[in-house]
Amino acid sequence: MDVLDLTRLQFAVVTIYHYLFVPVSISLACAAAGLQLAWMRTGQDRFLHLTKFVGKLLIVTFAVGVVTGLVQEFQFGLGWSAFARFYGDVFGPTLAIEGMLAFFLEATFLALWYFGWDRLPRRLHAATIVVVAVGTLLSAYIILAANSFMQNPVAYALDPDTGRAHLTSFTQLLTNEVVLAAFPHTMGGAAMAGGGLLMAIGIWRVAADATFRTLSRLGAWIMLAGGAVTAISGDHLGKVMTAVQPMKMAAAEALYETTTGAPFSIFAIGELGHDRPFFSIEIPGLLSFLGTGSFGGTVQGIDDLQAQYVAEYGPGSYVPMIPVAFWTFRLMIGVGVLGMALAAYHLWSSGRAFRVPLLPRFLQAGRGTPRWLRRFALLAPLLPAAANTLGWIFTETARQPWLAFGISKVADGISPGLTRTEVIVSLAGFTLIYGLLAVAWCRLVVHLSRRPLVPAESPVSSEPVPAY
Repeated sequence: MDVLDLTRLQFAVVTIYHYLFVPVSISLACAAAGLQLAWMRTGQDRFLHLTKFVGKLLIVTFAVGVVTGLVQEFQFGLGWSAFARFYGDVFGPTLAIEGMLAFFLEATFLALWYFGWDRLPRRLHAATIVVVAVGTLLSAYIILAANSFMQNPVAYALDPDTGRAHLTSFTQLLTNEVVLAAFPHTMGGAAMAGGGLLMAIGIWRVAADATFRTLSRLGAWIMLAGGAVTAISGDHLGKVMTAVQPMKMAAAEALYETTTGAPFSIFAIGELGHDRPFFSIEIPGLLSFLGTGSFGGTVQGIDDLQAQYVAEYGPGSYVPMIPVAFWTFRLMIGVGVLGMALAAYHLWSSGRAFRVPLLPRFLQAGRGTPRWLRRFALLAPLLPAAANTLGWIFTETARQPWLAFGISKVADGISPGLTRTEVIVSLAGFTLIYGLLAVAWCRLVVHLSRRPLVPAESPVSSEPVPAY
């Protein structure tokens, strides 16, 4: 591997690992805010205990997310300084605002929430966790706006003196049609990630405390609702991406010839070249529907797009890695659907009992969580995590060879003078740090999950207890 390939690998490792924690943080912040508001409305102690438990999970995950985010910022300067220098005026405002939200607003109000129990007035205390939840959503939107610029560059102009790109309209950057479509899709995936974690912990611990049953069902509902939002918004996102990056959708189906009523392959065996695989399960017209909204729509093929890009941008290959685009797109959908099915079955099996004629006993509602599900549920957080990761791999690799589509290629953004040794050593260091963080996060989550929701009664003190 040359320096460029190693730097791309390093960026992929850093970004993918960081994004394992970001969606969980977003989902847990919203869940904690919802649970505290539910406790204030109903006065039920189970919501109070679950609020504090979910908040502790949020703090642990948020801390790891901040550390991995700092490493990602460092990797930008290390490996992609040419890109940062050229587009710094465009990315600078978004990264500055996101930093203010993540490191100041979210961290400050999360600390106020954690240490404000029995110290702040009830409504003011609840407002702090709501601010954290809103801050995570705003932070995610800002970062997605920056990424959407790479997918569909808008609101920029090239300085004739410096040759650098500068921002012409921050409003247009935030209203890029790609970010408007990608935000609900990404937040749906985030809901699935956090919901899967809560559902797994709830199923695992329900035997120790019945309150965990509420947590498991809440996690399942969040996961199922997030999956529905992901599917609906993904349909719209596919149409937007077909308009701004037609090569990406053509690569997703390995469609080399422009086709009207293009099919979509659910599964294929064989080479993904110009000849169709020797075995393929296809749904007629589905790719055209995903890309154009009509089963009879026309989808541009890879060969025609390659010829168009050569004429527009000059000689070179503009075809991404077809097998990666083809399979990550399908695995993303398949793994996401599997997670939704697991959540739906848990809701069915743990809900109010009623009989359905001719349905097997293990599928009857209200029979309780079966043993096999309790074992398999521990994998529930991995399914949305895998779906999110596969989705981002598809999004970024299917844009290749562009760094910012139509403006600069990946090779143009690498840091000048960077050596293989520097990349390998830094990659090894990042991997070691991330390995330690993964062990620490897992151990802390397991430790918090094993503790009882209701702490043991403390000894009676003669000091007055502060009013809530």
